[in-house]
Amino acid sequence: MNTEDRSVLIESLVKRFGDFTAVDHISLETRRGEIFGFLGPNGAGKSTCIRMLCGLLRPTSGRAIVAGFDVAREPESVRQHIGYMSQKFSLYNDLKVIENLHLFAGLYNVPRDLVGERIAWALEMADLKGKEAMMTGTLPSGWKQRLALGCAVLHRPPIIFLDEPTSGVDPISRRQFWDLIHQMAAEGVTVFVTTHYMEEAEYCNRLAMIYRGKMVALGTPTELKQKSMKGELLLIECEPLGVAVETLQGAPEVLDAAVFGNALHVLVPNAGKETARLQAYLVAREVQVSKIEPIRPSLEDVFVALTSEREGRKEPV
Repeated sequence: MNTEDRSVLIESLVKRFGDFTAVDHISLETRRGEIFGFLGPNGAGKSTCIRMLCGLLRPTSGRAIVAGFDVAREPESVRQHIGYMSQKFSLYNDLKVIENLHLFAGLYNVPRDLVGERIAWALEMADLKGKEAMMTGTLPSGWKQRLALGCAVLHRPPIIFLDEPTSGVDPISRRQFWDLIHQMAAEGVTVFVTTHYMEEAEYCNRLAMIYRGKMVALGTPTELKQKSMKGELLLIECEPLGVAVETLQGAPEVLDAAVFGNALHVLVPNAGKETARLQAYLVAREVQVSKIEPIRPSLEDVFVALTSEREGRKEPV
């Protein structure tokens, strides 16, 4: 990747709090205009890594360059060249919509002669025109989310960090928010987003899967689904599920088995060879099988397989 195309460079980044390692030797690069996702469960280290990249936390070791600035040596310069939206939106609920926009324009040092234009642009982008006088605390969560994004990008930063931006937001608002993210990426803005929603991660150009502070996989959603599974996947609809998953955990040729909704996802070396054998195996143990068929893995399947492998055991979810 050319240096001028690179937005974020991370080399063996570590953050420890006493004896606890929250971020454990993560290395990656992102390019201009890319939507890059950090995918992992709560407590995996995603937010800690984001705060280091935003110059809000000093790394214990390693190096991170954001927008051309070292996050450890030049945190203030980093903060002036990025937008940051935290999980809690960072808005002042006792201010009006327009007052929050003016406040953040000042915090981000938007030139005075550009403030009106930038605020008008943010209101248009967030679909909040005509709602300038509303108290921020009374806004529905989807509107508040869009306002927070508008505040974070008033200074037109080349890189935006969004930390769990759609947590607690309804599906329609979440989809609208991602439409905004794609619009900004199309204009050359690099968007770095953390999420624990597997379906949401599909919207990213590339993903880093994070588990217990470590990066367990890196690639496009398609690459991760094609290359990270050490076997093939079967969907099994059966009753009772609890008995079935416990039975399959100890079955020969079963690499992993987990409950997904009202069915099981079972990882085997060869789906074609194992379909009939597993059906007979379950029926012999008084499990009623209504459906068994090969399926393509989802990102959730990939994540479960990778984390179970790191634990060194088959682990039902």
